Amino acid sequence: MVEQILVSDDNFYIPDANKLITEDDTPVDNFASAKQQRLLVSSLYSSLQNQIFIAESNVGIYHIYKQPPIVPDVFLSFDVQVPEKWWEKQNRCYMVWEFGKPPEIVIEIVSNKIGDELGDKLKTYEHMRVSYYIVYDPNRQLGEKQLHIYQLVGRRYQETNQTWLEQVGLGLTLWEGEFEARQDTWLRWCYKDGNVLPTGDERAQNAEQRAQNAEQFLKTAEQQKQQALSRAELLAEKLRKMGINPDDLD
Repeated sequence: MVEQILVSDDNFYIPDANKLITEDDTPVDNFASAKQQRLLVSSLYSSLQNQIFIAESNVGIYHIYKQPPIVPDVFLSFDVQVPEKWWEKQNRCYMVWEFGKPPEIVIEIVSNKIGDELGDKLKTYEHMRVSYYIVYDPNRQLGEKQLHIYQLVGRRYQETNQTWLEQVGLGLTLWEGEFEARQDTWLRWCYKDGNVLPTGDERAQNAEQRAQNAEQFLKTAEQQKQQALSRAELLAEKLRKMGINPDDLD
């Protein structure tokens, strides 16, 4: 529980960060959720390099005075960045009053039936005014749907089937493939055309493949050139045998 101590800052009162619990070092994740979180966070940093944002997993968000933090599996907040002195107490987690805004997207990954992702957590993120709340339920613990997407409309969330998140220019898709040597179905960010945001490893693999393709193209072009020269030489030899000097044909 947050100790009720305030400090003054230009006539505004904010909680004293030194009295807040910014981390408790409690391991709570499973292997699958941990990998899924890494995929969602790492692909943003490898693909949105020209944008300013914070994307993190299992970092607490303090959003209201006198309330403990909520710790989403993944969150994404645009137009903010981690302060340079990130080891200072007030900079160790996401304090809404410090950043001036809540995250645009929060994602919760369902591991069991006791997380209350569609209950109290939904109400909390709605009260925080998070633009999009995503619940990914890979094992269908909460029902038939694997993906629940809620968009803030006015003061309330409305569930939508739209996987393109218009307000942030990102989409979500379920993707079958391999990540960190594990073949599975993964929740991934995507562009409007459906192509997924690549991870750093995927970018490196794509670059290597493009280099190999370019090398093969040059080899093929050289082979075609040599074949053309050989055909030209054979034709010239035939003309000479017929008593025709091919050089006179120019």
